Amino acid sequence: MRLTTRTNLAMRTLMFCAVNPGRIVRKAEVASACNASENHLAQVIHLLAQKGFLHTVRGRAGGLMLGRAPETIRVGEVFRTFESTLPFTECFAGGENSCPLAGCCRLKCALADAVEAFYASLDRLSLRDMVDGNGALEGLLKVA
Repeated sequence: MRLTTRTNLAMRTLMFCAVNPGRIVRKAEVASACNASENHLAQVIHLLAQKGFLHTVRGRAGGLMLGRAPETIRVGEVFRTFESTLPFTECFAGGENSCPLAGCCRLKCALADAVEAFYASLDRLSLRDMVDGNGALEGLLKVA
């Protein structure tokens, strides 16, 4: 399993905001700290805001901040937001599935169970778990 760049950027953005609580951060600050393209990051921020993970402020003094408390943002929920639109394998793709084994293959059920276990494991973790007591992360992402 390999995560998409968008999921990775989503978690980096949320962690950046979490270590800078109560402060409106700028997209350029997040991009610089996370080694990301501002254009790619803009797409991620847009979806995070649509789903309520972030609150965005327009204008000259605008930027972004967490839309919810870090303990209420589950890592699994973030991952599902960005990963669930991509089928894990061809047999999960519904109408686009052209696998000749689809009708009798038991691997699909095993993979479905594994993917669900993956998300269930991430559901136990919150954004707060990712940042609390993580001095090294704070050193990298805290805005002075």
